[in-house]
Amino acid sequence: MAFAYISEYENMAQAANGYIVQAGQEPALAVQKLVNTGASAPSASFNARTRFVMVHTDSIMHIKFGSAAGADPTATNADTRMAAGETRFFGVVEGAKCAVILGT
Repeated sequence: MAFAYISEYENMAQAANGYIVQAGQEPALAVQKLVNTGASAPSASFNARTRFVMVHTDSIMHIKFGSAAGADPTATNADTRMAAGETRFFGVVEGAKCAVILGT
């Protein structure tokens, strides 16, 4: 089994000097753990306040985001590839979903 961890954020963190830090402001609004056994695995809808997500994969995966709130995406091996152990930030539409599938 492979897992994708999705942390949802509304704001970026801010340093004491006022500069924006390229990290989500903790605590996250929500955290999801997707289990991927080979078929496209969808997330739940993101929080209405979510503006970006941090995705971490423990194996090679492809990820696809829905383009509108409530849309059910289906990930394929032609979608955005993430390496094993990779962490990446994505901007998202409020209420959207994402899906992941194992890759090579």
